[in-house]
Amino acid sequence: MIISIPATSANLGPGFDTLGLALNLRNRIEIKHSKFYSLSVKGEGANFLKKKEGNIFLRIFGEIYTSLGGKNPDAFRFMFHNNIPISRGLGSSSAVIVSAIAAAYEAAKVNISKEEIVNIALKHESHPDNIAPATHGGFVASVVSRNKVHSICHEVPKFLKAVIAIPDKPISTKASRTALPKQIPLETAVYNISHSSLLTAAMIKGDFEMLRMAAKDKIHQQSRMNNLPELFDLQKLAMESGALMSTLSGSGSTFFNMAYRCDARYLKKVLTAKFPQYRIEIVDFDNRGLYIEHH
Repeated sequence: MIISIPATSANLGPGFDTLGLALNLRNRIEIKHSKFYSLSVKGEGANFLKKKEGNIFLRIFGEIYTSLGGKNPDAFRFMFHNNIPISRGLGSSSAVIVSAIAAAYEAAKVNISKEEIVNIALKHESHPDNIAPATHGGFVASVVSRNKVHSICHEVPKFLKAVIAIPDKPISTKASRTALPKQIPLETAVYNISHSSLLTAAMIKGDFEMLRMAAKDKIHQQSRMNNLPELFDLQKLAMESGALMSTLSGSGSTFFNMAYRCDARYLKKVLTAKFPQYRIEIVDFDNRGLYIEHH
């Protein structure tokens, strides 16, 4: 079997730990029954993911496969084809968690819904803004209530493109969480609630011009972007060059920009000229989410 899982961009500005969408930048994990365990990694993380120890995918897969009655979690050959950059705010850890859960159930021949996958993933990833779009695809708004994720998903139209700017330096998720304020004023909370609500309504209604105003944030981006100050210039330039929205992807360091298809190439050109050390890519949005292929 082949497990295919998309990259994700979370928060989308004001939707802290709540909003996310899927990008057609995929990891593919090929799994075959084998007399002997083997592991190969191509693409992102190929240099340091080859060891079994510390491999989150193998740990989650083994635990769940065994709990479902699987006899030997080592009787497989695992081949990772990774396209999602690691530690860059594009949901690489959520992709690993979700794909490991799906793979374990498939290997054990036990059916599971996408909703159930997200709820199991929540035990490993405490907020749903990456795991939900990685599983469902599209634009996803989620809330957690009593340890259960409730999501509404909406397809992203093909005439929109993501222009992602991937810096040559990571921002640690843990470090960026510690930089966040412990308390915020009521007016800041209202600012983010109103902008997040407007952004969600704009995405579902298809009023994409409204995103230029709706995608603003006052809770997390400022403190996180201070770790890489040139991101402020990148955001300003993107908004002056055709972006409908320009937000820190997850906790960074990648910057996510949305643009109409006709503006995407110019936006990429401008960002590449100003930030030659960054990897700038035009990526389609993904409305399919997690899926499994059989040989």
